[in-house]
Amino acid sequence: MKDLKYYLKQVEEIFAGEQFMAEPRELYEPIDYTLRLGGKRIRPTLLLAANVLFGGKEEQARDAAIGIETFHNFTLLHDDLMDRSPLRRGQPTVYTKWGDNTAILSGDTMFALAWRYFLRQPSPRLQEILQCFNETAIEVCEGQQKDMNFETMTLDEVSIDKYTDMIRQKTAVLLAGALKIGALYAGAADKEVSTLYEFGIHLGLAFQIQDDLLDGYGDTAVFGKKTGQDIRDNKKTFLPLTALKLCNESQRAELYSLFSGDNTEEEERVRRVMSLYDAVGLRAKIDEAIDNEFVAAVRCLDSIPADEALKLPLRELMETLKGRKK
Repeated sequence: MKDLKYYLKQVEEIFAGEQFMAEPRELYEPIDYTLRLGGKRIRPTLLLAANVLFGGKEEQARDAAIGIETFHNFTLLHDDLMDRSPLRRGQPTVYTKWGDNTAILSGDTMFALAWRYFLRQPSPRLQEILQCFNETAIEVCEGQQKDMNFETMTLDEVSIDKYTDMIRQKTAVLLAGALKIGALYAGAADKEVSTLYEFGIHLGLAFQIQDDLLDGYGDTAVFGKKTGQDIRDNKKTFLPLTALKLCNESQRAELYSLFSGDNTEEEERVRRVMSLYDAVGLRAKIDEAIDNEFVAAVRCLDSIPADEALKLPLRELMETLKGRKK
């Protein structure tokens, strides 16, 4: 039976056998470094599993799996630079090792390499596949810009609906796009492709809200990032936006003050915000929001008329992601 472990192993074997080094070394060494840092490899796993779910052959989507992961890592490389994040997966980020200019140029090259991988993978539906990839890439960039816009807005100017729309573009559409591309390679019917795409959207929303939660409550050794960084960066994530709805008048005023760039020392601000979150019972509310997205994802997957055995890796992946917040 082809379970989640099988596909994860397949993805690791694909990347282990791929050559990312080339000349000039100064350009490609950061790319090789980035793509060999590992990570969860969720997107290529989703692409391969979706392809087989609808009767496709594994080798049919191999290059596309590399392409989707290369694009994903390109976005992380540039995100780290824009956010000035020192660590990624517990290791120094590219701009901290090679500088800003190299991070920009190597990232740009990764975007072009992603297109190369897609173009060398033949398919009768290649135009649809490339259109999906292109629209996904545009939406990811739009989501990133909205996220950057939020940094200059006050906490009361960013609604939960606006934030959800932003993370749908910045995070969820890439998971959904990976699934859609895998299904297109297999020749799946349009209705099934659409349903699987919605499954990916809900999965992606749950994944990003988890990341917001883990930024406040995660273990740095496991999560690979210093906790509380979103608070230090004054990011309007699902946590403070939800907390506002749970706060009384005085708590709300305090939260506004802490996210308004006052003179509170950085670590003290993190401590006070987290203390306020605990006081209003925020974690339980965030857990509920995450669970609601997983329930919606399950509903989509259940409605797809495919062999239950072939759905197994997608169900296992959901259970694995659920465990991230425990």
